[in-house]
Amino acid sequence: MSGNQAIAVNSGVFRHADLEITDHGSDWLFTVCAIMGASTVAFMGMAFSKRQTDRLFHYITAAITCTACIAYFAMGSNLGQVPIQAEFVRPNSSQVFAAGTREIFYVRYIDWVVTTPLLLLDLMLTAGMPTSTILATIFADEVMVVTGLVGALTQTTYKWGFWTFGVAAFFFVVYEILIDGRRHANALGGAPKKAYNLGGVWLIGIWFLYPIAWGLCEGGNVIHPDSEAIFYGILDVLAKPGFGFLLLFLHRNIDVADLGLNIREPGQRNISHEKNGRGHHATEGPGPNVGTNTATGANTAV
Repeated sequence: MSGNQAIAVNSGVFRHADLEITDHGSDWLFTVCAIMGASTVAFMGMAFSKRQTDRLFHYITAAITCTACIAYFAMGSNLGQVPIQAEFVRPNSSQVFAAGTREIFYVRYIDWVVTTPLLLLDLMLTAGMPTSTILATIFADEVMVVTGLVGALTQTTYKWGFWTFGVAAFFFVVYEILIDGRRHANALGGAPKKAYNLGGVWLIGIWFLYPIAWGLCEGGNVIHPDSEAIFYGILDVLAKPGFGFLLLFLHRNIDVADLGLNIREPGQRNISHEKNGRGHHATEGPGPNVGTNTATGANTAV
């Protein structure tokens, strides 16, 4: 046999839906898997070209694309999915065909529940935001993803209630990024301000399309799973490798000490930030090292 045989090989692994991806959809999902894998290698290569104290954002970004790579491998193999009765069946539609059940990839949500908090962490650490705000925003993000999954697995019209909860949580995330986050980034000024503002607009602009994609795919059963794979795949490439390369490029002239992060080399007693006339001193004894960003009042433990 030659070519992509994933769907044929795994045909007996799960109960199949009436409407699922074809070989073309599988090919695209494996393509996205390759993009995520190559990006992970690139981010790790960039990390090892830096000092250990300057690798934090590279490691976070590599973890994002690595997780997505594994998830897309599963989806390309037509694994990590379950058939769910579609609420809206369109038997006369040339786009969706005659479908009773639709394939739902729960592995996509496992990806998002890991990667979207890391994307927010990448962005919010750039603004030197306080730990309490970061945790609250990540919690709202987790609510957004989990309610999306529960809604996708719900067969009745109640799925839209979960979608509504998710959208409400998303608007809280938007508020924190566009209002609170910008305030902290503007207080830092310079390269961190530019990195945060450009990264924030890029990420939130893309994220606004995900609820629309959900409504057309898992929710409304409007477009074919192959089209769903293309829609989500493009969004994920832009939101993960695209955002990652943009953020790391903008971070090239940023010292982590500017962000209130106190990261030490092994055996290093203190870090002096002479450029701004500030001193960050590591304390002896157990417990995390905490750097205070005097511009924003953010305390971040690393």
